[in-house]
Amino acid sequence: MAEFIQDSPQLANQYDDDAVLRSYLKWRLPAAVVAEVEPDLRRLGQRTVTDILALGEEAEASPPQHVPYDAWGKRVDRIETSDAWRQLDHISAAEGIVASAYERTHGIHSRIHQFARLYLFAPSSALYSCPLAMTDGAARFLEVYGDESTRPVFAHLTSRDPRQFWTSGQWMTERSGGSDVASTSTIAKCESGNDYRLYGLKWFTSATTSQVAMTLARIEGAPAGGSGLSVFLVTLRDRDGLLRNIRVERLKDKLGTRALPTAELTLEGTPARLVGGPGDGIRKISTLFNITRVYNAVAAVAGMRRAIALATDYAKRRTAFGKPLIEHPLHVETLAELSLRFRACFLLAFRVAELLGKEECGEASETELQLLRLLTPVAKLYTAKQAVTVASEVLEAFGGAGYVEDTGIPRLLRDAQVLPIWEGTTNVLSLDVLRAIQKANALSAWTADLRQRVVRIGHSNSAAHVSDALAAIEKAFGGEQVGSESHLAGARSVAYLIAHTEAAILMLEYAQGASDASASTAAQRWSQRNITRLVHGDSSHREDSRRLVE
Repeated sequence: MAEFIQDSPQLANQYDDDAVLRSYLKWRLPAAVVAEVEPDLRRLGQRTVTDILALGEEAEASPPQHVPYDAWGKRVDRIETSDAWRQLDHISAAEGIVASAYERTHGIHSRIHQFARLYLFAPSSALYSCPLAMTDGAARFLEVYGDESTRPVFAHLTSRDPRQFWTSGQWMTERSGGSDVASTSTIAKCESGNDYRLYGLKWFTSATTSQVAMTLARIEGAPAGGSGLSVFLVTLRDRDGLLRNIRVERLKDKLGTRALPTAELTLEGTPARLVGGPGDGIRKISTLFNITRVYNAVAAVAGMRRAIALATDYAKRRTAFGKPLIEHPLHVETLAELSLRFRACFLLAFRVAELLGKEECGEASETELQLLRLLTPVAKLYTAKQAVTVASEVLEAFGGAGYVEDTGIPRLLRDAQVLPIWEGTTNVLSLDVLRAIQKANALSAWTADLRQRVVRIGHSNSAAHVSDALAAIEKAFGGEQVGSESHLAGARSVAYLIAHTEAAILMLEYAQGASDASASTAAQRWSQRNITRLVHGDSSHREDSRRLVE
């Protein structure tokens, strides 16, 4: 009797196999742009299941190593990465994953094209999308705040030449503050002009093998809090390749993202360049954070799509109880729910990418700028949480094989779990949503925009559900001042409801305008499902919550 061997899931060309991506691009881009970019996206889609995927798996199998001393006892703090990791760097440059955004070949549509490339590349890249996110954020910061002295660095960050391409780290997290970057304790001492030396400990720094990094520090004598911080550009190594007064304390032993070098660093008089002038660093660095948060959202939906593709293919290959999983109605329902979450998150993430492209080209209206301010944290926090849910469900869909490391399936969940933490946790970003509502009047702009879109969609039952959600949000902010204890307690539920409602409108619009046969079904299901209940965090509610916690 022949021994049974289960077929493993297989991935097809990730552009041709993704009906949502292809239909979306034809919906949102001019036909001439689609005709120009589609052949190259198809080529990249094939690379992501061949050589790029193989390199990503090789990089995961060979995580970075910290070599603190050379053979003779000299402190060198060398971080060694695999050849595969370095090849992924070269491929990302040649593919223009960052550069295509700054070439702006397609004007306001350039960000959509760029993020489509990232979306294909990221799930196969062993999280090389992380250093690319910080590189793009640094490039945008230098484009806005840089001067002649930083132009060479900007050119390196946006190059397509692998020999010239640089990546950037992002050093914000410290022991004292974590997500509370206003508590940054690193001190900057002026040497002359804009040249400083930094002293402090950076507790969590990703992409530590990058050539440069952006960081926050407090100039000596500057006031406490975020307004007293300034932004600095650090060139990590000297001409001999040695770190410039930077001590690597250790590499982090993380749950996931194992191919990515993440370190704890001590700055011991590290040379740095002040960029953007002294002070007001929190506001200025948001230019960088906005980019990395969009990357986080696009990487989240890319990971969701990859997980669902694997689970769907496996369902066609795995037989249980006399028939393939794909023929079991309950399994189909499970996959359909995952697909629904993915579709909503995809449209939400690319809505922000579209607004970002308009803003960078100077063609965004005042309303669109307000929407970008509101939806950036919303999209990041919501897609990240959904990515974890989808990855967990997909792992379960593989049964025992999903819990075995050498199938590669557990990595989907381990890597997804960092997404709600990177670039601001869910609670931190929920509070940022409140700030957007309070300081940028973003809620009024968003509700007015959505009401106009509901009218264009028509008075369907789905649109009526969206209108009900809008009314609930407006009611929640109709009385107390934004930022009250009540609003703070309910901030997460507000952010979720904004995400859900914006996604509902997008899915309804997509169903009307895109050539996707299942879009109408998806829009109807999403718009009519139970929405997140708003938390009205009055004093009684908050006291009950304290009792539960204690």
